[in-house]
Amino acid sequence: MTAMLSLTVNGEPRRAASGSIADLVRSLDLEPTKVAVERNGEIVPRSTLADVQIADGDVLEIVHFVGGGQTDVTDTNADTWPVDTWTVAGRTFSSRLIVGTGKYKDFEQNAAAVAASGAEIVTVAVRRVNVSDPKAPMLTDYIDPKKITYLPNTAGCFTAEDAIRTLRLAREAGGWDLVKLEVLGEARTLYPNMVETIRATEVLAKEGFLPMVYCVDDPIAAKQLEDAGAVAVMPLGAPIGSGLGIQNRVTIRLIVEGAKVPVLVDAGVGTASEAAVAMELGCDGVLMNTAIAEARDPIRMARAMKLAVQAGRDAYLAGRMQTRKYADPSSPLAGLI
Repeated sequence: MTAMLSLTVNGEPRRAASGSIADLVRSLDLEPTKVAVERNGEIVPRSTLADVQIADGDVLEIVHFVGGGQTDVTDTNADTWPVDTWTVAGRTFSSRLIVGTGKYKDFEQNAAAVAASGAEIVTVAVRRVNVSDPKAPMLTDYIDPKKITYLPNTAGCFTAEDAIRTLRLAREAGGWDLVKLEVLGEARTLYPNMVETIRATEVLAKEGFLPMVYCVDDPIAAKQLEDAGAVAVMPLGAPIGSGLGIQNRVTIRLIVEGAKVPVLVDAGVGTASEAAVAMELGCDGVLMNTAIAEARDPIRMARAMKLAVQAGRDAYLAGRMQTRKYADPSSPLAGLI
């Protein structure tokens, strides 16, 4: 008779037959190639899941990506406008809008919004697999990672250790080294804890990650992150999910002027005009989620954000007119009738 082992799987007690971790994953009706596993605080490489045997008392975390969305929209003006790309960590993109994958009513709406936005990168959260409903849809069932870039993030992490652990699991689950790091200070404001953020950045960079880092709108902190190994700095425009818009244009502009890595506004944008402002300040891009997902019509708002980012970028490249103290007529005054 096969001995039954007592385990803790995703925080819940569970009995399982002896065998490998891969056997356990399959017994939960999950596919080992679509999850990442941590055993007793150590990540188990996916290539060894079939070799590592579970033992009585093991504590396992099984995670995957959550969210949704896809993109196959092309720019209808591609023939008349020059391609304006941006590059982060050696990877080049044409869309300067990054879209989150939370808060949508369903996968279909999320996918349609991401397509309308033209985004080539989506942020994804790393969460425990629901072992009680293993057939529930996974993000990788809806989006082909070979066609759109996943940016695993550390949303909800309040310590450097939690953020590092999350991204190690993310890399095991999908193989991605380009990641979004955020380490929050407290739950009310969701402002970043910069001491923990810089510490996590240093560790991740040494481990070969390419962290794009959420930070305060402070040019000194942004430079410290760059020195710590950040491949992009992502200052907040306003608190996450607030929709207040960019509260301090001066510091955002100073960050842009001093950075040698891409700068993207992350958090606070509520509508298209605010996305355009971020681009007019010289930012390389904008990341948003709530502004699209909580709009009355997320699909239309996604399209508006796409156009706003493009318009703001064109305005920045064109160069703003000088402001004047007094009126300056558009039509010449000489030769009046």
